[in-house]
Formats: sequence, C-alpha cells, structure tokens
Amino acid sequence: MSNQTSTVLVDKVTKSFGEFTAVSNLSLEVRAGRIFGLLGPNGAGKTTTIRMIVNITAPDSGAIKIFGRQITPELQDRIGYLPEERGLYKKMKIGDQLRFFAELKNVKGKDAERRVDEWLAKLKLTEWKNKKSMELSKGMQQKIQFITAVLHDPDLLILDEPFSGLDPVNVELLKDIVLELKAAGKTIIFSTHQMEVAERICDDICLLNRSRKILSGSIREVKKSFDRNTVALRFEGDDGVLSDPALVTKVERHADETEVLLAEGASAQTLLRRLVESGAAVSKFEMIEPSLNDIFIAKVTEVA
Repeated sequence: MSNQTSTVLVDKVTKSFGEFTAVSNLSLEVRAGRIFGLLGPNGAGKTTTIRMIVNITAPDSGAIKIFGRQITPELQDRIGYLPEERGLYKKMKIGDQLRFFAELKNVKGKDAERRVDEWLAKLKLTEWKNKKSMELSKGMQQKIQFITAVLHDPDLLILDEPFSGLDPVNVELLKDIVLELKAAGKTIIFSTHQMEVAERICDDICLLNRSRKILSGSIREVKKSFDRNTVALRFEGDDGVLSDPALVTKVERHADETEVLLAEGASAQTLLRRLVESGAAVSKFEMIEPSLNDIFIAKVTEVA
C-alpha cells in the first residue's frame, strides 16, 4: 500500500479486549476524495476500527496514519465523526447545541451561526432550531448529530451506521448530501450493514467478518472477481428445464421475473436453447451481475 494519495492507511492492525479479538491483522487504504464503505454484520469489528482511526482507542499492534502522519490534535480537527452511539444534550436548544459543538472545533461567532443556519436548512430542520433535543424524533436527532460532524468543514468524514433508524426519505436526503461532500473533495468513510445504500454510493469497500477482512477493493473490482453466472428470466410455459441440476443450481422467483444461477460449467446459451425447445415463450433473458448484498451474504456465510 502507498500513502501517496491515501487519507487513511491502516497497516496490520490488531485490537483485543481481554480474550476477545475485535480486529485481527487488518490492513486497508482509504484513497483521498472517495467514499469508502466499511461493511460487515454486527460485531464484525467496524466500530472498533473506526474508533482506532479517530484515536479514541489505540491498536495493540500495527500502525494507522491519517493524511500521511500519525494522528495529532491538529489532524483530529480535520476529521468529522458521527459515532454509532448517538448523544445530544436533551434539554439544550438545537441552535445552542450546534454552536457549542462548532466552538469545540474552533468555529465561532457569526461564522458558526451562518454554518448552523445553512446546515439546518439543508437538512430541513430550520423550524426546530429553538426546540430542545428531547422534542425531536430519533430521526431528527440523528440528522442534528450529522450536522455536528460536518459543521467545521472536515477533510475526512467518518460516519458509523449513519442511515440506521432513518426513513427512506431521509436516507435519500443524507445519501445526496454525502455525494455532495464527495464532489467537494471530501474523503468519506462510513460503516453499514445496509448493502443497498453502500452499493449506490461507495467507490471502494472493505468487508469484515469476525474481526477479519474477507474482501476489499473497488465496487467494480469486487463484482468482477465474484464469478457468478446469473440470468434474469421472464417467460411463459413449462419451467421443468430449471429443475435440471446440471444446468441450474438456484432459482429465485420474484413478482414478475425469475433469477437463475447457472451450474458450474453450464452456459446461458444452453439454458436459452433448452427453454425454447421446451416450448417456453421467453420475453426476457439477461445476464446480470451479483448485487453487493448477494456478495455480502455469500462471503459471510462462506466463513461462518
């Protein structure tokens, strides 16, 4: 790995708590100006990895560099962090609370006030500025906490499960804002087990399971390396051909089409020919790549 264009470099890092190993010999590289997905099931080691990157806890072995250097208080000011464990002052007004968090990152006075108003408007929370945190829904509180992570205009934004608990409308809103931040040159790390969101916005991913890295690379590289011959079908007629184990290993039936996983060595052309010979009227026959969710389930099950 080279830190030439890396915002974060994690090199052979291990972290244990007593006899439990949370992260084992992990290496990863987060390239500047990209969105990096730290993926995995609950308990895989995602949050521990993030806490080491932001220097909340130290690795037992290995090294972590941020912007090419060991972490310092100065570098920490260039990081925005949304932790998985949310926490706001319940009886404090939202505006006061955001100004307080801004001052912790040396953003003060009229500049802080301007940024607070801009971000509240962007996240459609302007009318809640003078309300107390306890008056907001959990989703609103989560959006406020997101604002605390970005108010100081960090170069590196780290989001731990940022979409959990949000309704679809707010997931879309937050997704668009994350993409805007990337377009502005920010580097973004986020952890999630929601593969659909990760697939839509990530440039690169690292999949963790049981404290270890089991897959990493760009989304395109990962999908290309995951060799699976799957066909999306829409047809009318006899489907007995799909029962041939020499041709098909898995069939998933959806509302208006069927996904077929071909057996090893079987060809899509043979499947199509057999369907036509059986008298089926085929209206759709399309080779498709596996989704990130398919890859996630397959790889996690493989090492379970």
